Amino acid sequence: MTPRQESILKAIVELYAGTAEPVGSQALCEQFNTSSATIRAEMADLERGGFIMQPHISAGRVPTDKGYRAYVNTLAPGSSPDTRTQAAITRRVNSAGEAERAIKNAVESLAHVTGNLGLATIGRNLYLSGMASLFQQPEFMGAGKAYELARLLDSLEEWLAEAAPNQPISVYIGRENPIGRASGATLIISRFESPYSAQSYIGVLGPTRQAYGPVIGLVEYTGRLLQEALN
Repeated sequence: MTPRQESILKAIVELYAGTAEPVGSQALCEQFNTSSATIRAEMADLERGGFIMQPHISAGRVPTDKGYRAYVNTLAPGSSPDTRTQAAITRRVNSAGEAERAIKNAVESLAHVTGNLGLATIGRNLYLSGMASLFQQPEFMGAGKAYELARLLDSLEEWLAEAAPNQPISVYIGRENPIGRASGATLIISRFESPYSAQSYIGVLGPTRQAYGPVIGLVEYTGRLLQEALN
């Protein structure tokens, strides 16, 4: 990709995350101060490269899993949430009074702020919050997608125990998930240290249509906060 194509892909990912509507060339013209024809040519190159796709005839473009991966790979390390969000999560976790409540509060906070499914797995214990919101996302309305998503959730603990991601943040986009590959879901997970298990994770599960930068920063921050609270 050229630098301009990288910028156009970034704009498509971020616009689509906010609207859930395919992005047309006209929506990008003003942002890039160029003609619609030029944008269309660049989008055609991105489509040939497999980074975006046209879901319907005469529609705009949406990112593919490959496009999301290219976008995520360009992101700087996750930043802390905005001050108010950070203070709210910190207060909920640190005021919990006991480990079990601190974990639940952290998971519920992630679900509330991101609109995704918040989750944590510590040893053989799985904590979930926001299931109803997850299945209300337009991407998961169909029976097939819902089934694939349920398969991923059913096997999440076993998969994480086997894969043991060891990075502060791991992002599995769409078909990168070894289970529920066809679900169109993204798992953003942070490994942290706890006195209860060497396999402790917290994160979110949602559609590939994500505001990746803020969500990654939020998951990473919450993981660090929970590690401090539990240790």
